[in-house]
Amino acid sequence: MSPVDLAALFDGPTPALAEGLLGCRLTVAAPDGAVTVRLTETEAYGNAGEDPGAHSFRGRTERNAALFGPVCHTYVYLNYGIHRCLNLVGHPRGQAGGVLLRAGEVLAGREAAVARRGRDTGARLLSGPGNLGQGLGITLGMGHLPVEIVPAPPTGPVPAPPGVPARFLLAPPAAHDDGARRPAVVRGPRVGVSGEGGSVRFPWRFHLAGDPSVSAYRRGRNVPD
Repeated sequence: MSPVDLAALFDGPTPALAEGLLGCRLTVAAPDGAVTVRLTETEAYGNAGEDPGAHSFRGRTERNAALFGPVCHTYVYLNYGIHRCLNLVGHPRGQAGGVLLRAGEVLAGREAAVARRGRDTGARLLSGPGNLGQGLGITLGMGHLPVEIVPAPPTGPVPAPPGVPARFLLAPPAAHDDGARRPAVVRGPRVGVSGEGGSVRFPWRFHLAGDPSVSAYRRGRNVPD
């Protein structure tokens, strides 16, 4: 996948973006250090009024405004009052939606990620959206920021511009992790989403088969069979 192909995914349906982000390498450069991960698990959330599991379902609010804004930007929300979850905004023109990043494999900056998490849990260090957000140093102030699409992750320091809480750089999968050699993709219902939004009608959770960083599936409440 080229950077042009990756950028084009942000203008299409969120499930296609969620699947296309698997294997991509995301660098978050915060003031206390930069961490690069290989994305291994994602979830798509769709347009207003159509996806009952999406934050955009009931329309635009101050909290979810990023989902209605320009694509290739960040949307950050607080879950259970403690977890800062990172989403990348993508949707067809005139719609709303984005992709929740659920897990990743650390490629660079492991010391910073471990320090933020408080302990090293091996391959599961950034397993689950809360752990991923914590390890990447995500704060609520990092919402609405642009995501720069680059050919490859940076090899040196990535300072954030003055007054900007972080830089987000997204690179396509490495050559050895793309095409025919890419691990199989598993698709199924979303994790912990209540009601119809967590049902098989929305098989919008994607992850790389067999990857140890992928989080465990947990069925939401009142999900219809």
